[in-house]
Amino acid sequence: MKPFIPAEELKKNYGVFGHFYSVELASKEIVECRSVLELVSKPRIPKDHSELSLLSPDAVFVMMNPGSSRPLEVVNNRICAKDIHKLTISLVPTKPDTTQYQVMRLMHFREWRHVRVLNLSDVRSSKSPEFIKLFQRLEKDEALDSHSIFSDARTVELAIKLPKKRTTPLVLAWGMSEKLNPLIERCLGRLPPKSRIKGLLEQGTANKYRHPLPSLQKDQRVWLENMVRHFEE
Repeated sequence: MKPFIPAEELKKNYGVFGHFYSVELASKEIVECRSVLELVSKPRIPKDHSELSLLSPDAVFVMMNPGSSRPLEVVNNRICAKDIHKLTISLVPTKPDTTQYQVMRLMHFREWRHVRVLNLSDVRSSKSPEFIKLFQRLEKDEALDSHSIFSDARTVELAIKLPKKRTTPLVLAWGMSEKLNPLIERCLGRLPPKSRIKGLLEQGTANKYRHPLPSLQKDQRVWLENMVRHFEE
């Protein structure tokens, strides 16, 4: 059994940086978003954090949505929905959430120094049912699909953030919800052919990959053990 490294120890070894922005809808409603997250071993953090977006990570994760992750600095990136694809990346220090600690644990055992996290949707919401209702409303009522980096409008941005080398693993870990299917299908349609896809595919499904943070800690340990083993196969 691999040791389950506590969060306090992980925070000493890794820095977390994200790009946060706010989308103003036609109705004037504001939706809080995050487009990318960079987890980096502290010796590798550049003085200009935004340089991380230009580096080639050791792995790229794709998960559901940004959850409860939040910036540690004031961010004033408000943009109209139709202009999301024009955003310039500006990374700021970020308070990690429990999911990101799981990724750090895998980084430790794989000896990765840099992992990039993308999501099926940029919409920040810590509760999955609320997130699902919100993204469904955005797509139906607002005709807005660019909350997802896998939308047609953000093709150029996606190409920059995906692995540059076919040997770089693309770890899928968005969970089991059937309600995510429209976002999952959009994502899978955008991944480059012959990508090195990794992840714990749920038995009996074609596209449901286990999330790093099941509710019970014993199951979190199982996810970590299985992922370490998965990379050794």
